[in-house]
Amino acid sequence: MDRIGIDFISVFALPPVEYVNLAADLGCQYISTALAPMTSNPHNYPAWSLRNDATLRWDMVAAMRDRGVSITIAEGFIVRPGADVRDQAGDLGLLGELGVKRANIVSIDPDRSRSIDQLATFAEMTGKAGMEATMEFGPRLAIGTLDAALDAIQQIDQPHLKLVIDAMHFIRSGSRPADLKALSPGLIGYAQLCDVPLQSRYAEYMDEARFDRRAPSDGELPLLELVQALPRDIVLGLEIPMLAKAQAGIGPRERLAPCVKAARDLLARLGE
Repeated sequence: MDRIGIDFISVFALPPVEYVNLAADLGCQYISTALAPMTSNPHNYPAWSLRNDATLRWDMVAAMRDRGVSITIAEGFIVRPGADVRDQAGDLGLLGELGVKRANIVSIDPDRSRSIDQLATFAEMTGKAGMEATMEFGPRLAIGTLDAALDAIQQIDQPHLKLVIDAMHFIRSGSRPADLKALSPGLIGYAQLCDVPLQSRYAEYMDEARFDRRAPSDGELPLLELVQALPRDIVLGLEIPMLAKAQAGIGPRERLAPCVKAARDLLARLGE
């Protein structure tokens, strides 16, 4: 076991208990999750919802206990135009049943002032739920750059609100590993590893982000320097969705085992 985790969109709609077992079989003790699938279902898994199925929540908790796996971050929280994050308060309670201690949010509301207000509200909600809040930034999101994210955190001024550093978003939004060295390590709550070319071939950025990422060292991102600049006590989640491989019938274990090995090889180069 090490600090490498398997992130939710990497497995597409894999049911929760199978997801826990996959992570454990790959030697990973951390996963991220949402309460229902967020992207495609290329393997036609049965429909499931942790939101609506209490028995499934209990089964997932039992599987995590038996296999030594925990949820390091919850996903699926979004600031949307015309919607209120308070409407998602019930989801935090359900995630608490799963032992979640950190919840991540992104904003797609172009009204920056409203985004900041909603992010502040989410931070208050997670605090009341006994959780840490993280905020993800990147191209095509309302908070698009590291500087914008730091400005938002300063305005919100809640100590348990931290950053998620997604390798693809971080580099593609114009930041470099050296930028992390100027930050307090306590500002970073989680990191997501993947590799991609420096320049996208996609007309729509999010198509690549959601469906076509690569294993560490299979692209052009400066991952060695990035990981070296990150705090060594945070989980590194592998957010590596590979839809084309899944559509070709390659299962999640076969897709992700090489990614786990590549991430461990990367850490080994840093003495971990």
